[in-house]
Amino acid sequence: MSVIDILTRVDAICQKYDKYDIEKQKDLNNVSGDDAFARLYGSVESDIDAALQKAEAASKEKSRASVVAINAEIRRTKARLLEEVPKLQRLAVKKVKGLSTEEYVARNDLVLALPDRIEAIPDGTAAAPKQSSGWSGSASRAEIKFDSDGRFDDEYFQQTEESSQFRNEFEMRKIKQNQGLEVISEGLDTLKSMAHDMNEEFDRQVPLMDEIDAKVDKATSDLKNTNVRLKHTVTQLRSSRNFCIDIILLCIILGIAAYLYK
Repeated sequence: MSVIDILTRVDAICQKYDKYDIEKQKDLNNVSGDDAFARLYGSVESDIDAALQKAEAASKEKSRASVVAINAEIRRTKARLLEEVPKLQRLAVKKVKGLSTEEYVARNDLVLALPDRIEAIPDGTAAAPKQSSGWSGSASRAEIKFDSDGRFDDEYFQQTEESSQFRNEFEMRKIKQNQGLEVISEGLDTLKSMAHDMNEEFDRQVPLMDEIDAKVDKATSDLKNTNVRLKHTVTQLRSSRNFCIDIILLCIILGIAAYLYK
C-alpha cells in the first residue's frame, strides 16, 4: 500500500467520523443556521475540493494500481455528488427568511453549474467528444492515426493475460483494503465505547474520591489530637513513677542507716 492509498483511506475515515466532532458540527450549525441549502451546498463544495485534490494526487502518482484505486474512488464521489443535485434544486427554490430575489437567482445558477463542475473533475476516463457540426469536423484531422488501422473488432478489445492479472491484483488489494478499513472502523467504535464508559466511571468516582478525602482529613486530625493526649498522659505517668521510686529509695537508705547505727 502506497502513501497515497494510506492518505486517501485516512481521509475517508476522517470524513466518516466528522459527525462525531461536536465543535465542527457547532460551527456548521452557526454558519448555516436553518438553511438546508447552505449546509448541503457547503458539503458538496467540500467534497468537490477533496475530489480535485485526489485527482491532483493521482496525476502525480507513479503506481498504476494506486492511480486506478484513486480514480475509482473519485468516480464514486462524482456519482454521489450528482445524486445531490436534484436535492439542491428543490432546496434552491425553498423559501428562506431573509433571502432576496437576487439571492434565489444566484442559488439557482450555482445549482445549474454544479453538474458541469462535477463532470470536469478528472477521474481517469476519457471525456466524450462534443460534436458541433456533424462529421465534418473529423475530416480536417487526417493527421490522426490509430494503432489498430481502423479495426475495432472483438479481438482488439480482448483482455490480455497481463491486464487480467493486473485486474485480479487490483481487486485483491481493494478487498484487503476494505477489510482493513472495517477493522479500523470497528476498533474506533470500540475505543469510542471504552472512552464513553471511562468517562461515566470517572463521573461516578469523583464523589467517592471527595468523600474519601474528607474522611482522610478527619482521621488525620483525630490522630493528631490522640497523639497530643497520649503524650500528655505518658508525661504525667512518668513524673508520678519517678516520685514513687524516689520515696522507695529514700526508705531503703534510711533503713540501712538505722541498721548500721544499731
